[in-house]
Amino acid sequence: MPVVVNLNGQIRPPAEACLSVLDRGFLYGDSVYETVRVYAGRAFMLEEHLSRLKRSADPIGIPMPLTSAAMAREVERAVAASREPEAAVRLIVTRGEGSINPAPEAGLKPNLVVIVRPFERLPEAAYHEGVAAIVVKTQRNAPRALDPNIKSGNFLNNILAAREAAAAGAYEGLMLSAEGLLAEGTTSNVFVVSGGQLATPDERVGLLRGITRELLLELGGRIGLPIAVRDVQEAELRAADEVFVTSTLKEVLPVTRLDGRRVGDGLAGPLTRRLYEAFREVVAAFVSGAGAGAGAGAGEETTG
Repeated sequence: MPVVVNLNGQIRPPAEACLSVLDRGFLYGDSVYETVRVYAGRAFMLEEHLSRLKRSADPIGIPMPLTSAAMAREVERAVAASREPEAAVRLIVTRGEGSINPAPEAGLKPNLVVIVRPFERLPEAAYHEGVAAIVVKTQRNAPRALDPNIKSGNFLNNILAAREAAAAGAYEGLMLSAEGLLAEGTTSNVFVVSGGQLATPDERVGLLRGITRELLLELGGRIGLPIAVRDVQEAELRAADEVFVTSTLKEVLPVTRLDGRRVGDGLAGPLTRRLYEAFREVVAAFVSGAGAGAGAGAGEETTG
């Protein structure tokens, strides 16, 4: 089955999974979402994703339609129905159906949407040879204007940057803050290596605290590669020995061409490779049942 949708507990094909055109997720992007990776039929780090979903929803007043444990079960039902061992899950909670008015009425009923689609990982060569990126002209939203840790359906800032990168033939666009500091990619966090030291931008410049980013910060310390969380100037990015991006679907992906110029020796650098291998070991342990991350481990209520 190519794509499966669980809409408020009902498993349906996409053409039969219908929401009202008055749903605020459609009208205003008034929704929150997560992307979850499925390895060998199991949702990886689902508890962490559900916790972040709630942290996104709480500041904008969207109530969770179910407890975290119940939501995990709905994800697992959809994954099982898809019969896809390698899949990507989009988990969405909208504020619900309302009037065409920016200010939401009280008492709206949130909608829960779980979309499971087959996922084909990038060729292994991409993790050694890397991908191309550009520094886009589209600035990252200022955190004081829109908190980037509210992972909402209002994705226009990133869409504009992604279009810019695609038009240049790049795989990813890297976004700067208004002050010229590196923030994040259009759908990724960014790490740089300069003089043998690993660094990733501080969240205060305007970035989402990625689940994979947080895992790598932990893994880096564990394997003796501490990662500094600090401001990264554009000049440092351009002069870096290694650059890589991370996300749930990208995992740990080297950037070996930036604005048409080679990064380092044009291949994944040694520190990038070490972190990539450490990440894949975590995934292998999870698949074998020795690692955490299954939805069954989610508590009855995730507060974040």
